[in-house]
Amino acid sequence: MSVLIKNISYLDLEEEKIVDNADVFIEGNKIKKIGENLNLDSDEIINGEDKLLTPGFVNAHTHLGMSYFRNYADDLALMDWLENKIWPIEAKLNREDIYWSSMLSIIENIKSGVTTFCDMYYEMDRVGDAAIESGIRGVLTRGMTDVDGKGEEKLKEFDDLYKNYQNKCGGRIKVVPAPHAIYTCSTEFLKEIAKRARENYDSLIHIHLSETITEVENSKKEYGMTPIEYVNTLGLLDSQVIAAHCVHITDEEIEIVKNKKFYPVYNPSSNLKLASGFTPVDKMLKNNMKLAMGTDGDSSNNNQDFVEEMHLGGIVNKAVTMKEKAVPAIEILKMATVNGAKALGFEKLGLVKEDYIADLTIFDLESNSFTPKNNLISALVYSANSYDVESVICDGKFIMKDRKLVNVDEKKVREIVNKRWEDIKSR
Repeated sequence: MSVLIKNISYLDLEEEKIVDNADVFIEGNKIKKIGENLNLDSDEIINGEDKLLTPGFVNAHTHLGMSYFRNYADDLALMDWLENKIWPIEAKLNREDIYWSSMLSIIENIKSGVTTFCDMYYEMDRVGDAAIESGIRGVLTRGMTDVDGKGEEKLKEFDDLYKNYQNKCGGRIKVVPAPHAIYTCSTEFLKEIAKRARENYDSLIHIHLSETITEVENSKKEYGMTPIEYVNTLGLLDSQVIAAHCVHITDEEIEIVKNKKFYPVYNPSSNLKLASGFTPVDKMLKNNMKLAMGTDGDSSNNNQDFVEEMHLGGIVNKAVTMKEKAVPAIEILKMATVNGAKALGFEKLGLVKEDYIADLTIFDLESNSFTPKNNLISALVYSANSYDVESVICDGKFIMKDRKLVNVDEKKVREIVNKRWEDIKSR
């Protein structure tokens, strides 16, 4: 399969500029050639005039299966929300519930330009099935805890997931261990996962870290250390870490992690809504740290609209720091693309560049959001919305074209989710 996109503008993140009137040739799953007036045989030719090509967005931290809980339990503190609302209703979910709720979230991700997600949940084989069927790129991370006494059972479940799904679909699916958090995992359990990650699982780990003040204060009381200091003593930071949130990362912790393979994932909507605080993005950028971006789950966001997430991420730190130049738009776009790809361990992903994987998003510039066409880099972060996403290509194939999903019946998914939710509440 080959596609030639003619006369399109594209986002060059390395040069931090928009390149106009380019031809982009995709063959197989790679960007083979970028130039002007390319005359190449292709299976499909697309007119790119008045369109903007960007790398596909990377949602580096989410909980896809939680779409049932959108607007179900709001205006609560994190632990109250988890312990009294979310965990009790989650206990009622079965494998098929999670498949359909994950598919609904995947649809929303695709429609906002996302080509890769990193999901932390359970029944992750069914999440993997949804990713494979929809055509999106997915990192499956089984959220593991042992506070319920079922740590060994979850490790065995993860081993099976890794065996059956790692590098499926030519590497489009990855599997990564995910100790949920320091407050849901014992010291020995965290040490065991750290050891297994280094020895058996490609030295990658996904974990929630320093999301709330309560988490940090409890860590100091129990371990005499902040969360990041604590996991460092356990060997977790010897692997590459996808570190969700890091809202309350300290200056001392930044010194510990800034030269490690440590990727904080900025989740502005969730942190704002749960009153968790403000991630010090500007400070981490000044320490040359690479941040990624995520939506978190539907129950704490309450959506999977990644373009909206970029918008919030681009403006909130300016207000918090009272510095208008804090976290400029180009840095948000790097977090949303190439940094996210690096965080998740993908090579040659996240740029519009020759020999890179063809995960791409096409925006319609003939929209109110892009009128007039002043600064398109600013427009992507400050004025665009997900309705401006016209088409999405993942692994060289269209998974949405002209706003229509290619592999999924969106209406059917909504109907099934509504029906299953009524059943879940009555169980």
